[in-house]
Amino acid sequence: MPRITPLLALCLASGLAACAAQPNAGRQMVASANGTIPPMQVTAPTDPTDPLEATNRRVLDFNFTVDDAAIRPAAVFYRNSVGSWTRTRIRNVLNNLNEPAVAANSLLQGRPLESAQTVLRFVFNSTAGLGGMFDLEQFGGPPRLERDFGQTLYRWGLPDGPYLMVPVLGPSNPRELTGSVVNGFMNPISYFIPLGANLGRGAVEGLDVRERNIETLDEIRNGSLDPYARLRSLWQQHRDSELGRTTTDSLDVLDDPGAPAARR
Repeated sequence: MPRITPLLALCLASGLAACAAQPNAGRQMVASANGTIPPMQVTAPTDPTDPLEATNRRVLDFNFTVDDAAIRPAAVFYRNSVGSWTRTRIRNVLNNLNEPAVAANSLLQGRPLESAQTVLRFVFNSTAGLGGMFDLEQFGGPPRLERDFGQTLYRWGLPDGPYLMVPVLGPSNPRELTGSVVNGFMNPISYFIPLGANLGRGAVEGLDVRERNIETLDEIRNGSLDPYARLRSLWQQHRDSELGRTTTDSLDVLDDPGAPAARR
């Protein structure tokens, strides 16, 4: 089961079903301080990395509708019905189950010491951490690393390709989409777990990250002149940080990079 990476899961609202054709194709409703202004007609890409912008915007519009109808309410219910302590234990277990894939990708990226560190982390957290429920990093255990097959392909020299808004997975590009699919098959644990359990694991992981970003997604949608451009910018910044192309680890979610484009 392909793992949902943090930013993909952050944008679960951006991709939870296939795009349906709509009469206002290529149009985006934007909000201003005084209320709603007429839809913006997208006649040309606003970013050179996004030649498929018109189609991507339609996917985002549809997925926002699906998120409003099902995903956000599920995330709110999860938050209200499951305590924070229990949610943290669930998150730790999910992270622990992915450690073998992290170790494999570290090795493929030419980082054998990091791979060994992740193996030790998996062993420690699976035993002393009671199946991964408790992360022993806080007690001096090996720190958690973020390594996936998309990063591996980048290290091997594959280019980004065009920006994509993918149904179910959200913001991506051809390299990262390939990496997301392959990453799930790299984890040996997946082959010892029934298909239903793997699907459930992916669903819970996505639900957990969606719950942690309820306010963030609400602010992006309600406080942006162009939510699409803002999501695109945030995803690209975050992925650049994970790939080592920038030294900035934090994103300013209050910044609205799409505002100038929305006013054109």
